[in-house]
Amino acid sequence: MHINIHILRIGKQFMYDIIIIGAGTAGISAYKEAIKYTQNILIINAGSWETTCARVGCMPSKLLISSANRMHDIQSANNLALQYDAVVDTSGVMQRMHILRERFIRATLKGVDQWETSHKVSGHAKFIDAHTVEVNGQSYQAKSFIVAVGSRPNIDETLKQKLKDKFITSNEIFEFSQLPKSLAVIGSGIIAIELAQAMQRLGVQTTMFARSQKVGALTSPILQKLAQEQFSKELNIKFKTLPDEIEIQADKIKINFTENDQTKSIEVEYVLGATGRQSNIDRLGLDQLNSIFKDIKNLPIDKKTKQLANLPIFIVGDAAPDAPIQHEAAHAGKQVVHNCVNYPNVKPITALTPLAIVFCHPEMAIVGKSFKQLEDQQVNFIRGFVSYENQGRALVLAENTGGVEVYIDKNSGKLLGAELFCSQAEHLAHLLAWMIDADQDIHQILKKPFYHPTLEEGLRTAFKHARRQFDALQEKS
Repeated sequence: MHINIHILRIGKQFMYDIIIIGAGTAGISAYKEAIKYTQNILIINAGSWETTCARVGCMPSKLLISSANRMHDIQSANNLALQYDAVVDTSGVMQRMHILRERFIRATLKGVDQWETSHKVSGHAKFIDAHTVEVNGQSYQAKSFIVAVGSRPNIDETLKQKLKDKFITSNEIFEFSQLPKSLAVIGSGIIAIELAQAMQRLGVQTTMFARSQKVGALTSPILQKLAQEQFSKELNIKFKTLPDEIEIQADKIKINFTENDQTKSIEVEYVLGATGRQSNIDRLGLDQLNSIFKDIKNLPIDKKTKQLANLPIFIVGDAAPDAPIQHEAAHAGKQVVHNCVNYPNVKPITALTPLAIVFCHPEMAIVGKSFKQLEDQQVNFIRGFVSYENQGRALVLAENTGGVEVYIDKNSGKLLGAELFCSQAEHLAHLLAWMIDADQDIHQILKKPFYHPTLEEGLRTAFKHARRQFDALQEKS
């Protein structure tokens, strides 16, 4: 259905149907959908016109991780009765990453370059009122706005001022021409564990400082403990420890810290801050619309419609409080267009089954509801568990570490969610997400084919563990 939307004039000012702020994954997706309904559209973008994913996110990180994991496979080939020597080319690894990253960036920009020139404005947008933004001294008005300004790494400003270019984030590390010799990583979340493990496997002496005992994204106590044990074998992780003092000494950085009541120190070339990301929404001047919007961490954004309060402003992608995940951003950017063109008739956008993957090794994944979410929501559920330490195919691959938990509703037997820490979790997680999306119960799932010998058989083991508990409950009732 094509919706006819007319151009309005306010004095000498055009009133656009939709203005999109930000040309990342969500913004690009929004533009591609909006252009189906109106040519009276504008997309405003500050900085370069490519996605975080392509330049400093998904793609360059996976390029480094791929080289790192291949090197690890070679170094651990003796587990498969193989002998082989290899050396990391520290500049070659980065050169490969740069070449392929530019390829991904060009692919993104090729599409953007084909857009109508009059639809694009470069510059920082700031809201003047609910229908007006200012860019480079020029005001632009619209019936509705899609805010897709993305996010940026959190930066410890004190450390940055002290260490200058020796303090880096995930934005800077991908610009290196060769790998550093040593690195301290502050943080133990998703970005931290992916980059720290990759650097260590590429020969960079890496130390992690973690504020808590947690590593990665897992909320299951059982899997979290397995992950901590596994990564501690490979990485020098200082759990519940942060640097006491950091100072530059010649071309090195000295880090003093306290461990087991003893003062210790290490020297590294760089400090990588990996303590999460923050929304760029603080740069839009939203407090001009309402003083309560000054607290950007508590903006009244409807998670289902993406609408900001009762305004014609919709916030999607990394800028929103949802999970900063590429496919979620693309989906929300596309779907929210319909709330813009039909405003003020606003409806919830279709929700995807949650799916989050951490590309460490073994991989982590959370599908549907996490263990913590189910506990917090006081849902009655069954935990089906499988260890991959003795799983047949995992043993064959010499990838026999970690485990999987599946979460089954005690009453209906429906699959609610799962957490994974095992080899090839990225693929197993997709299967589980599709099962949840199909609203299947444990009996339907166990009627599916499970080929032998595969890692998927481990999922069947976890489901059987859950079914035994489910059946026992049914017998009691």
